[in-house]
Amino acid sequence: MEYQADLPRPGPAVGLGSIFLIAVTTVVFLLPILKWAPPSLPSVTEALLQTHCKIGLDDSQRRLPRHSRRDSKASNNGPGRIQSLWIFPVKSCKGIEVLESKVVPAGLEYDRIYTFAQLKSPSPVGLDTPDEAKKEHSWEFISQRQFPRLATVSVDLYVPDIRKARGGGQQLLSLDSTNKSTALGDSFIVIRFPWQELGLRGTMAWLGAKLSRGLHAVPEKEIILPVSFPSEDEIEARKYTWEPVKIWRDTVTALNMEADLPRELRLHLGVSNRLGLFRVDPARLREVYRNAPKKEEAGYQPVTGWQDAYPVHLINLSSVQDLDAKIDKDDNLKSLDPLRFRANIVVDGVEAYEEESWKNIRFNPGPSNKRQDKTNFHVSCRTVRCKMPNVDQDTGFRHPAEPDRSLRKYRDVDPGIKGVGCLGMQLTPLFCGPTTEAEAASPSADDMVMDSWVEVGMDIEVLGRGPHRYARMFETDRPDI
Repeated sequence: MEYQADLPRPGPAVGLGSIFLIAVTTVVFLLPILKWAPPSLPSVTEALLQTHCKIGLDDSQRRLPRHSRRDSKASNNGPGRIQSLWIFPVKSCKGIEVLESKVVPAGLEYDRIYTFAQLKSPSPVGLDTPDEAKKEHSWEFISQRQFPRLATVSVDLYVPDIRKARGGGQQLLSLDSTNKSTALGDSFIVIRFPWQELGLRGTMAWLGAKLSRGLHAVPEKEIILPVSFPSEDEIEARKYTWEPVKIWRDTVTALNMEADLPRELRLHLGVSNRLGLFRVDPARLREVYRNAPKKEEAGYQPVTGWQDAYPVHLINLSSVQDLDAKIDKDDNLKSLDPLRFRANIVVDGVEAYEEESWKNIRFNPGPSNKRQDKTNFHVSCRTVRCKMPNVDQDTGFRHPAEPDRSLRKYRDVDPGIKGVGCLGMQLTPLFCGPTTEAEAASPSADDMVMDSWVEVGMDIEVLGRGPHRYARMFETDRPDI
């Protein structure tokens, strides 16, 4: 007898359609679960949001245009105004845009209170290196000039908010203390940088980032830091150390908090030496001389934290737009982002480079400003530019030529320093003076209110004009050199 047909194989028949249906059902079932409970541990940010609010504007609320193309409807008639305000709590990392900020002698509150530094050494050094051997090594601050990937390190500022206790809560857009705790020690800085582990753990972190923060999100590592200066007990418990660190020609003693830094940050930045994190000591701020007003003129000794040279940096949006029109564009630089110049105060509504004639200015509140305080600044000198504006502030990519080449070509304008470009102005805060004739005869910091406020929308009043001549760091008008 011949076998006429193949017998069916035992077991259920599963076709491609069935496999597809099972996969779709599984995804539809799991997606809501993964969305609300992603496969990763709660982040520092998620924990802080239970009790704190985040300071600053998000991308949809930005006041600073991320390009330099001039609005055809924009006008420079009438008084100029503050267009945008920025603080940079960690030097050379991403900044935070705010609607208002307190002004203190060292600049805008929270600005550049931390800096990264590397241990420059002739030979490798470890945490257990003897003190005698460490004397051959020195800490030096780092910036995007050497390590452009600092531009990819995000910084967030969180303050306690009484609205959380009332069951509400939303992102704070300013640094107003109305709704936040007055205890500075309750505020925190969170540093975030892209990092994905290898293997399954990294894959799960990648999936968690996509599900919780959107398709463009990437896994990140977070570091939490206090805003207030640590107490002696905290310094001892956290194994922080006091060490000298060099910033330009100054060497200051500051608190090294490298014990809080993960190893991955050094790898992300590409730093081969030891990486430190230094908190400026409020009692050991750097004194500012050179073009700043003298102590007798300002009523106090001008000081600064981890800013390069002066407490506050101002830039005119019209000046950036004028320079942008002169730059030869390419695929890597299609428009000049004003944020590349990392100014604290961005003004608009005045002609390009008019700010270079200012010697003293006052910001006056307008009808839309909630504060009625007037804030004065001494316009100390032009900002001398290095190659750092070549770094894209989103990607960390350093353009090989621009805008440095155009700055040197078109903005070599200061008689005190030749061969480099200038854009922006350095400011020194001036505060409310004495209120009696006796105090006026001998002004001092004890007679002054040593803080004020700036707010987006304030009008610019020019109180004095005159020429500027940049004083180099080695010029002899500094008593400490």
